Amino acid sequence: MMKMPVVFVGHGSPMNAIEDNNYTRGWRKMAERIPKPKVILSVSAHWYTNGTRIMNEENPRTVYDMYGFPKELYEITYNTPGSPEIAKMAKTLISKETKYDNSWGIDHGTWSVLVHMYPDRDIPVFQISIDAYAPPVVHYKIGKELNALREQGVLLFGTGNIVHNLRLVDWHQENKGFDWAYEFDEYIYKSIMNGNNENVLNYNDLGKIAKLAVPTPDHFYPLLYILGATEKGDTVSVYNKSCELGSLTMTSYLWE
Repeated sequence: MMKMPVVFVGHGSPMNAIEDNNYTRGWRKMAERIPKPKVILSVSAHWYTNGTRIMNEENPRTVYDMYGFPKELYEITYNTPGSPEIAKMAKTLISKETKYDNSWGIDHGTWSVLVHMYPDRDIPVFQISIDAYAPPVVHYKIGKELNALREQGVLLFGTGNIVHNLRLVDWHQENKGFDWAYEFDEYIYKSIMNGNNENVLNYNDLGKIAKLAVPTPDHFYPLLYILGATEKGDTVSVYNKSCELGSLTMTSYLWE
């Protein structure tokens, strides 16, 4: 079987789910470029837990983990089947202690993008949570262990934002970013393009800029799982390399 690519998507605002814009068109291009997955394993910034949890139910529910948005956003259901079989395989591959947990579901980090990439909702989807207490290297290692699923037709899908500081959002900066946001995003971009994963893992070495770009690591860590699952021979394509509202970057990566 052909080895599946891996994807990291900058998902931004939940409103992207119901809009047709440059970002959503970029996501559609990504989906058109790659083989159709048998299963999607998503690591979303929005399932941030104590320990690593794995969803293994037959029919995961759609979670509306956002507040104050238009009614039509809460009417979207991403009602795909789950994949208990691949969830079990993932649990076996991860050497760190994990547990099954079906208290969550498919959250907006996942469905706001997949409604554009795979609108037919015919591909099983399940999520693995981000352990809030684990250091960067642990997330990266889980990605390395999950790499074997690429041989099984599984799309490893990370969804977050490389720069994500909601406290500093500036509504006047549509399609623009602060200097530090561009600088951090560019540092990560150059590291990825040069295959320098160590730099990405050690993002805190940037000091003040890193603290501004990644005030909490929930949106950054999905990238580390995906980086861990990449291989030396993979070709990288970049989508949506841009900044939004001053302090969010939408940059997305595809390795194949």
